[in-house]
Amino acid sequence: MADLATPPSLSQILASWTRGVTLASLPAPVRAQVIATLVDTVGLSLSARHEFYTIAARDSWDADGPCTAFGHARRLDAGGAAFVNGIAAHGEDFDNTFEGCPVHSGAVIVPAVLALAERDGLTGAQAMAAMAVGIEVICRLGLVAQKGVHAGGFHPTSILGTMAAALACGHAMGLDEGRLTHALGIAGSAASGIIEYLADGSSTKRMHAGWAAQAGLRAAMLARAGFDGPRTVFEGTHGLYRSFAPSLKPDFTPLTEELGTRWVTADLAFKPYACGTMTQPFIDAALALRAQGITPDDVASIVCEVGEGTVHRLWAPLALKQNPPTGYGAKFSTPYCIAVALIDGDAGLAQFTEDRVHEPKVRALAGRISYVVDPANEYPRNYTGHVRATLTDGRVVEARQPCLRGGKQQKLSEAEIIAKYRANTRFAAVPEAASEALLASLLRLEGLADLRALAAPALTSG
Repeated sequence: MADLATPPSLSQILASWTRGVTLASLPAPVRAQVIATLVDTVGLSLSARHEFYTIAARDSWDADGPCTAFGHARRLDAGGAAFVNGIAAHGEDFDNTFEGCPVHSGAVIVPAVLALAERDGLTGAQAMAAMAVGIEVICRLGLVAQKGVHAGGFHPTSILGTMAAALACGHAMGLDEGRLTHALGIAGSAASGIIEYLADGSSTKRMHAGWAAQAGLRAAMLARAGFDGPRTVFEGTHGLYRSFAPSLKPDFTPLTEELGTRWVTADLAFKPYACGTMTQPFIDAALALRAQGITPDDVASIVCEVGEGTVHRLWAPLALKQNPPTGYGAKFSTPYCIAVALIDGDAGLAQFTEDRVHEPKVRALAGRISYVVDPANEYPRNYTGHVRATLTDGRVVEARQPCLRGGKQQKLSEAEIIAKYRANTRFAAVPEAASEALLASLLRLEGLADLRALAAPALTSG
């Protein structure tokens, strides 16, 4: 242990703050964002209940227990429920995100905390406070990381989410500052997740949120049982940022500055479209062209101005992005997203099926869409969209989206979040009565005395 003269590490600062977070200490906008995250995440977990990757995740887990995998009759242990629900929630890349670093807090933190709360019979108030801790920390870790974790070849949601889930679960367990510090140290060795899925549209990104949820939960359980971990897991010579973001010279100010007095959770972003975060403003720009009466047959070519930091994930290699190999890969192809939005007027779950992504009309239009790097683009501080279309009659028309719709500058309303939940449960053929019963419980979470009651309307199907 460090002596009394040793300055507190970043983990110790976070642990000290975490111990003071209660439901009563959360500002009203933070409570609202936690509930919105909860509703959005559970709806998305249900939306993917029949998808192959959710079924595979469920069937791969061999430990039964008392916890719910939403939409499934089989009950799992806490790690299994966190794993399956996290994969399902993140599976269509429709879950909430954060500007500054596109971390997906809901699909990691909500499954981890709900699994623990259901196993231990925690109250809704305890769960809400724990979720607030986890959401705040993953976002602040992302502000430190910016583009660095992606540049290192790793997925920020998986790496940073493991850390935040450990702290959230440790808070829900009532761990003291020392044990919380150990939980973070342990979590650093449990964090993983590379982004090579970009090469072929395979499903490992889907796994990352669920992996982080169960890994963070496991780290907190290990700490509670007496295991230890390094107190300098963030800033150390061999710490998290040196390992996963080696190009970064981290400024840790955003991690601790105004901690507890300014909540970045209030700036969460909720997606209107079922695809990658940075593609969303380009979809809105394409829809703006469509609103002007521009049709796909009118378009000779489209060139978009983009941020340099988005190119390797969403635009390159261009031939691959113009012809994504799978529906999942299409979610990270800005040419495809623009094309399908211009054709269909939407980019929801139905636009990323395997049948839709291979339709010749969509691929033909995507093949006419390219990009140029705009050195003045604000990414990652702000996500913008731009399309400049040269038409077959020689005219040039363009549209710009100045920010991420659903983000801090143009928030989705509570009614829009609820409408999205209902649309997602309808997509998965969830009976309306069961869906509404669960929604009612989620909306009044802070008043629930025992979260094992969530299992009653958990919509089991087999």
